[in-house]
Amino acid sequence: MYRNQNYSWSPVGGRGSGSLNPLDRSFYNSAIRILIALNLVIFVILWLPQSRQFEYSVYTLFGLVPEFVWSKLRIWQPATYMFLHGGFFHVAINMFVLWMFGREIEWRWGKKEFLKYYFITGVGSGLVTMIFSLHSTTPVVGASGAIYGVLLAYGLMFPERYVYLYFLFPLKVKYFVAIIGAIAFFSSLSNPGDTISHMTHLSGMIIGWLYIKQDWRLDFMENIIKKRRKKKTLDKIEEVETEIHDFRAEIDRILDKINQVGYDNLTEDEKQILFEASKHLTDDDQPN
Repeated sequence: MYRNQNYSWSPVGGRGSGSLNPLDRSFYNSAIRILIALNLVIFVILWLPQSRQFEYSVYTLFGLVPEFVWSKLRIWQPATYMFLHGGFFHVAINMFVLWMFGREIEWRWGKKEFLKYYFITGVGSGLVTMIFSLHSTTPVVGASGAIYGVLLAYGLMFPERYVYLYFLFPLKVKYFVAIIGAIAFFSSLSNPGDTISHMTHLSGMIIGWLYIKQDWRLDFMENIIKKRRKKKTLDKIEEVETEIHDFRAEIDRILDKINQVGYDNLTEDEKQILFEASKHLTDDDQPN
């Protein structure tokens, strides 16, 4: 019996303002296209009638069987398990989510960087799964570790966008990612024996977060930091301009008071403010 990494949530539809055009010809020569094609071709071949008798043998040879990785030195399994799936809905949901959320990430990062991230999260989550179940002989299959990594990256890139849960309920991406992360976490603790590898899901998200957090050649993180710094600078400028406006208003009030009651009737604080203002103007008028 192989472990099936099916999602515990329904497909979603996205809404955003990205510039990606999925009808662009370049999209069909992308990493997304290659990954989807490979997964679907392998799935169809394995589910042909003449291949069904070898299905379990293929899962034990190319799926992730933790004990076989180290005892039989099947060191390719943490990579090959990503291209096997346990059923139609398993591969369909994974590929739909990869297409839905991965295409804009690839468009922004580039094909090479996207593939690097995809395999780091996928292979990395497989290794973590293996470490936590070293003596398991149950094959783990599916691209879900990498898919969860893609979801995490999308959530960091576009936290304020909306997805439609069950195609009906709008939910911000940042909350959506947090919810599925929490589901994977608590499921990995409470359901260690079910048929869904929650540990792989959770590991994909954690590895993706660590990868992005370290800013390993991901330009979009640098852009996010620059935008935040720019916003802080603009906020500071606005704050200074407000202070200057208030100071000028106070000077005008003091001057009006002098016209009405004379300088000698000013309070000590008002005289000090006027002195500081005159000193500042004198300094500005001095030649460089």
